[in-house]
Amino acid sequence: MSTNEKTREIIYVVDDDEAVRDSLSWLLESSGYYVKCFSSAERFLQTVVGNDREITACAILDVRMPGMSGLELQEHLLAESIPMPIAFITGHGDVTMAVSTMKKGAIDFIEKPFNENELHTLVEKMLIQARSSYKNANLQKNNQNLLSKLTGRERQVLERIVAGRLNKQIADDLTISIKTVEAHRANIMEKLNVNTVADLLRLALSEKTS
Repeated sequence: MSTNEKTREIIYVVDDDEAVRDSLSWLLESSGYYVKCFSSAERFLQTVVGNDREITACAILDVRMPGMSGLELQEHLLAESIPMPIAFITGHGDVTMAVSTMKKGAIDFIEKPFNENELHTLVEKMLIQARSSYKNANLQKNNQNLLSKLTGRERQVLERIVAGRLNKQIADDLTISIKTVEAHRANIMEKLNVNTVADLLRLALSEKTS
């Protein structure tokens, strides 16, 4: 995958109908979007889970496909914690199915033949969410990388700082001197690249919510 491709926002289209893939690709590319099409959910997963996890992207999935269905693909993406907004396109009106996919996080559910303006509105809505999701995912990944630099003892001190323990209390908890606690605090702040306790708490707590 080229560097230029990595920096693009991608609209994935997953549909076993070649005519639908071609139509969607033409409509979206003519509006300036970068589109990648797949004829099956299985082929899509081989690419996305393996290579494209950190690319800002959204996906338009057909509900009914041979092999893995669009609904099963949605479940797989949720299980893999891939922060990719998705929408479904179907030629079969099914309100119950629509409600089910929306409850699991789908952005929308539209029927074939689709309206071009509605399609563009939907894609923009998904990309806005994708930018936010991937930004948060990258931030959490960066925070986890920073936290992984801490030693076991520094982790123990950090946990107690987050719990609101004072230096003297931390020293008593760990049977170490206050000066040693202060040294650990200084090392923690340096390794995590933070200047204030508030920033330290924000970073530490982000791990608990990720």
